[in-house]
Amino acid sequence: MTLRLSTSCRKWRAPQRGTPGPSGATSHHRGGLGGTILAFVSTSLAALAFAESAPRAEAAAPVDAQGQAIQRMDAQRIVSIGGAVTEIVYALGAASSVVGIDSSSVYPEATAQLPNVGYLRTVSAEGMIALQPSLVITTTEMGPPAALEQLRAAGIPVLALDAAPNVGAARARIRGVARALGREADGERLLSRLDQDLATAQARVGQRRTTPRVLFLYARGGGTLLVSGSATAAAEMLALAGATNAIADFQGFKPLTAEAAVAAAPEVILIPTRGANSLGGTQAVWALPGLELTPAGRSRRLVQMDDLYLLGFGPRLGQAVADLANGLHPELQRADATDQEKPSVR
Repeated sequence: MTLRLSTSCRKWRAPQRGTPGPSGATSHHRGGLGGTILAFVSTSLAALAFAESAPRAEAAAPVDAQGQAIQRMDAQRIVSIGGAVTEIVYALGAASSVVGIDSSSVYPEATAQLPNVGYLRTVSAEGMIALQPSLVITTTEMGPPAALEQLRAAGIPVLALDAAPNVGAARARIRGVARALGREADGERLLSRLDQDLATAQARVGQRRTTPRVLFLYARGGGTLLVSGSATAAAEMLALAGATNAIADFQGFKPLTAEAAVAAAPEVILIPTRGANSLGGTQAVWALPGLELTPAGRSRRLVQMDDLYLLGFGPRLGQAVADLANGLHPELQRADATDQEKPSVR
C-alpha cells in the first residue's frame, strides 16, 4: 500500500469542519449534529490546551538567530532564502515585495516566476546582489558563510532566523518575519491559524490506536540514500504525528544499509515525493537494500509527502501533521469512513 499525500492545493488555513480533508476524509468524526458538536468541543479543548502550553516568553520582542531584537526593516525589495521563510512572507501578504528566491522556495507556485539564486546552502551572493535587495530574509541554514559576508560587505541587511525544526521555532520565525516587515497584526493572525491547525492535528492524533515504527528515507537518486536518526525535522514530524522513529541510536542522517534497515524493523517507510521520484518510483524504493525484508516491505506500507510540506516547519505545519497522521494511521481513515455511513441525527 502506497499513500501519496498531495498538497498542491493546500491553503494557509484548516479545512472547514465537515468538508473533505486529507485523503478524502472529513474533519468531523461522528454522524450528524451530535458528532459535529463533539468534534467542535474536542478541537476547542485541544486548542485551549495547546495555547496554554505555548511559551509565554513570546510576549517579548522577536529575536534573530543571534538573539538580537528584530526591528522593522526596509522590505521594499526582498530576497527570500529558505522554503519556509518564503511561505511566511507570502502568507503575510508581502508577495509583491519579493524579487528573488532560492531553489527550496517552491510554494506557493507563484514563486516559480521569480529569479532563483541557487540552493539554500550554496547560494550565489553575486546573484542576490544583482537583484538590488533592500533585505535578505533567511535562516541559519543559508550558506556558504562567504556569501553572507559578501552581502554584509555590500551593505545589504540580512535577517537570519533560527532554523530549528520544532513548533516553537516555527512560531518564532513567523513573528520574526512579521516584525521585520511591519506586519505584526498579520503575523498574529497567521499564528492563530497555525495554532488552530496544530490543535486540530493534536486531536486527530489522539484518536489513533497504533504507534507505528517508521523509517524516514532521504534520497536523491541511487547515489544519495540516507536514513534519519534523532534530532531531525523528520524525527520531530514523526513524534508530532504519533509515530516512533525506527532509528534513534544516532543524531542526524547516516547512509542506508541493508543491515540497519532490517535491524530497525520499520512498519512504514516515509519518503519525500521528490526522493521517491529520483529513484524511479515506488517499485524502485522497495528495491533498495534491505527494505523488502522489513515489516514495511512485506506489507508494502509506503507513505510519500511533498518535501517542503513535510519538513519545512512553515505556516502549513499543522496541516502537514494532520495529513501525515492520516497516512501513518489507517484506522483514522477507516473511522472516518464508518462515521460517514452512520445516519445523521436530526
